[in-house]
Amino acid sequence: MFRKIVIFCVLFYGINLSLQAHRQDTHLRLSSVLQSRMVIQQNKAFRVWGYADPGTAVRVTADWFAGEVVVRANDTREFLALIDVPAIQAGDFKQHWLTVRSERDEIILDSLLIGDVWLCSGQSNMQFSLKEDQHAAADLPQANQEYLRLFSAGLNFSNEPIDSVSGEWKVCDSTTAKDFSAVAYYMGKKLLDSLHYPIGLIFTGIGASAGQAYVPRSVLASDSLLRVTYLQPYLDSPKSKEKIDGGFSFEKVTRPYLLYNALIHPFVNLSITGFTWYQGESNHLERMPYTRLTQAMIKAWRAAFSQGQLPFYYVLIAPYDHEKRDSTLTEDAFFREAQERIATLNNTAMVVSVDIGGSDNLHPTNKKPLGERLALTALNRTYGRLHVAYEGPRLQCVTYQGNRASVHYMPMSLAGGLRTADNRSPAFFYVAGKDRVFHPAVSVIRGNTIELSSKQVKHPVAVRYAFFNYPETNLQNGAGLPALPFRTDSWPE
Repeated sequence: MFRKIVIFCVLFYGINLSLQAHRQDTHLRLSSVLQSRMVIQQNKAFRVWGYADPGTAVRVTADWFAGEVVVRANDTREFLALIDVPAIQAGDFKQHWLTVRSERDEIILDSLLIGDVWLCSGQSNMQFSLKEDQHAAADLPQANQEYLRLFSAGLNFSNEPIDSVSGEWKVCDSTTAKDFSAVAYYMGKKLLDSLHYPIGLIFTGIGASAGQAYVPRSVLASDSLLRVTYLQPYLDSPKSKEKIDGGFSFEKVTRPYLLYNALIHPFVNLSITGFTWYQGESNHLERMPYTRLTQAMIKAWRAAFSQGQLPFYYVLIAPYDHEKRDSTLTEDAFFREAQERIATLNNTAMVVSVDIGGSDNLHPTNKKPLGERLALTALNRTYGRLHVAYEGPRLQCVTYQGNRASVHYMPMSLAGGLRTADNRSPAFFYVAGKDRVFHPAVSVIRGNTIELSSKQVKHPVAVRYAFFNYPETNLQNGAGLPALPFRTDSWPE
């Protein structure tokens, strides 16, 4: 059953696409994301829209679609045509074409593929390029993937929602992949290898950006907490009166709603499968407001894309010591709790990253596991491959007896049982007594539970696991997926 959607297209003239979208001297133009070499979302209706002289009849044909769709441009020169796109089967890599005609002009898009499209956004750890990844030397020569297509949106800012974006759909190869998001590439490559049909990836984000930058102004304004926390301080500042241009600054990428208007809104009519998100470092001192902000963002994106409850999969911030090697510092641990609570929203899931090395580096170079875990999550949650494990050990409960505590995990998260990546005892378990002072625990795997004890705590009442800024953990399940950090106490930060 097809669902309605919009997808962009443009005839690429080799000049700034944002400016081209507003020129008045071309009689027929398409929106700036529809291009040759793109992937068209399967099994959803496909919207083709752009600009033509008022009243002009615009005819759309495609090799997969019988017949012709005819629409007319309105008084503001806009037109929109809607055609169906079939579901495809594994092994279907056929290339397609689409033609848009008016009485005077014709635009042909070719080398099109039908498959699944994922929109990937966030800040620098999502932007982190494949050429910077520690696996690049081995994986870049293998990146010649004809049926993986990449689109990287050019940076822009806008006070108002806009329809145009710069960027070019490219066939994935060792040259085009090297500057693309490593996390997105590894996700897309694993999906391509698993599903055996084309995958399109769109990166639309920027390093150092804050969550509020991706949320529509109207959404921030309609929620009292978000308005007071994020929107009003900006509106009350001189920065909100400045003329906005496309230039980068570390401050500008934290301003509310500007990136939504310029980097997300241009895609809202695009048929997609879902979203992936890796962001949080710029908001890491926040708690409840960030959870509410991100859930509001997810709801806003879903509403804008008008394709139902699209899946949203995101990455937990990785271990980082903030140049302070002190295991009592827990601001990032409390922020990870706020991130975890995002997944209380339907059709969302979180990828755990606390086993990824590089606690002295805000941008760990081992992005491959994170991209592949996003793919595993999608394979299980979106594609219905329930045999695919996608999450590591998740706390079920802790029981106490005498001087010992036993940690029990959700059976569905064990996938081959408990083990450690280095065959040592599980690291970073802490216990506390009624004095609320945590001490490192001796930890032993007993079947599907972990037994904890500490000579400093005669009667433990609380347990914490990997609950500080920079734990590089070793506890995982048989599928190699890391255990989720937790605490059993509700003591104030």
